[in-house]
Amino acid sequence: MNDMTLAIENAREAAGLSQRALAEKTGISQPTLSRILTSERVAKMTEIILIADATGCTVAQLTGGGVAGRVRCAARATNGSSMVAMRQRLLHFMELDAFLDDHAIPAA
Repeated sequence: MNDMTLAIENAREAAGLSQRALAEKTGISQPTLSRILTSERVAKMTEIILIADATGCTVAQLTGGGVAGRVRCAARATNGSSMVAMRQRLLHFMELDAFLDDHAIPAA
């Protein structure tokens, strides 16, 4: 199992989705999704985007790019927010910040 396949499988499990449920949410056939998850087939970018959306992950988290592997965060939820949701939001902002830096777009 390669890194991306493992990341997709972990995202699927973290989202509490069976392979069939993920297939239904993404519109990817269950046999195709199974081949992706067993590394028999490489996922296309359009499929990765659909999987990321369905699991609440970012494309960078599934592909190994971006800041997700480099970010360590500590936060305290005081309004009933889940730590998982807070981490996801933080990662989205961090990836956006990294994207803007990569493209030399200055902060306002």
